[in-house]
Amino acid sequence: MCGRYIHLRKQLSTLEPLMASNFDFLSLKPYTPPSWASHLDPIPSHIVSLAHLPTPIHRWNLPNLPPNTEVWLKRDDLSGMQLSGNKVRKLEFLMAGAIAEGADSVITIGGIQSNHCRATAVAAKYLNLDPFLILRTSKLLVDQDPALVGNLLVERLVGASLQLISKEEYAQIGSVTLANLLKQKLIKEGRRPYVIPVGGSNSLGTWGYIEAIREIELQIQSGTSNVKFDDIVVACGSGGTIAGLALGSSLSTLKARVHAFSVCDDPDYFHNFVQGLLDGLKAGVNSGDIVHIQNAKGLGYAMNTSEELNFVKEVAEATGVVLDPVYSGKAAYAMLKDMNENPKKWEGRKILFVHTGGLLGLYDKVDQLASFVGNWERMDVNESVPRQDGIGKMF
Repeated sequence: MCGRYIHLRKQLSTLEPLMASNFDFLSLKPYTPPSWASHLDPIPSHIVSLAHLPTPIHRWNLPNLPPNTEVWLKRDDLSGMQLSGNKVRKLEFLMAGAIAEGADSVITIGGIQSNHCRATAVAAKYLNLDPFLILRTSKLLVDQDPALVGNLLVERLVGASLQLISKEEYAQIGSVTLANLLKQKLIKEGRRPYVIPVGGSNSLGTWGYIEAIREIELQIQSGTSNVKFDDIVVACGSGGTIAGLALGSSLSTLKARVHAFSVCDDPDYFHNFVQGLLDGLKAGVNSGDIVHIQNAKGLGYAMNTSEELNFVKEVAEATGVVLDPVYSGKAAYAMLKDMNENPKKWEGRKILFVHTGGLLGLYDKVDQLASFVGNWERMDVNESVPRQDGIGKMF
């Protein structure tokens, strides 16, 4: 291990101007887990500081809640790194893993508007690694320029290499094989690639949200409201976030029940996947005992009904909080629908909703959103108002 980190320090030498001792951002640090997680195995040896932490928690005044129910918001949409949301917490551990292995590049995979892929591209460039992204798109568009919408714009600005694959090929081959094919190609070219799975969701990435539970614990202890959360609610798209939250909550002093709303696949799939992540940490717990997963997929992954998009607009108008349409928008929509259908289940409870970010995904929905946001008009200025050329200076 010592030899590996001598190499690691050499890998980071080009970052030293950014990593002076008085500055924490982008620094590589030894990692010490929370005491209640010290029995897990393996424990990461290092972490790279990428996020702006702690992210705020505040009361969320959603309308039409059950009696005496409070919803609070954990603003992981404000985690920094170009709006990277929940992805950045996982990448703090995954990028440390890439550096430890002496990588010069990273490979990851996701949908055409994947927040995780964009976050990985940004983090890689921060750390002088080259990002290679395998992006799943429709059969009709796989041979076309993917344009500059939302996450794609950021990825292309930072110089990521984009590899397009059709949804049909993706379904037949799978993400693991596709990433390995690209890895072998890069190795033959003399590169040293490090593969990060879909969503950054493996046992190493799970530590991002184990660590987030420690952060929430400290925020509660240092706060003035003395609130104790009964439930944590979050969207589920790849499984790593809910695994970390559920395991951390069950081991820590929080003991809040974690409710996940899945936006793809189905609850059985995610219970099995999360179990694999927990087993990979030798946690010795059953996923069904620590997380409740409900289906919020709707029309399908990254597809929205007009009701879901109108809900996103109504929440923004009522509370100032903008939800993304793929993850937190669907989760919040499903949560309030469940509250309306089963009010006794939620009545009187204090709920922490984790906003996982993804704002750039809204740009892919502008055509669908147009009918909900038509509140504009030409300003009417009466002809009697004095006019004089040059009086309104424009700089």
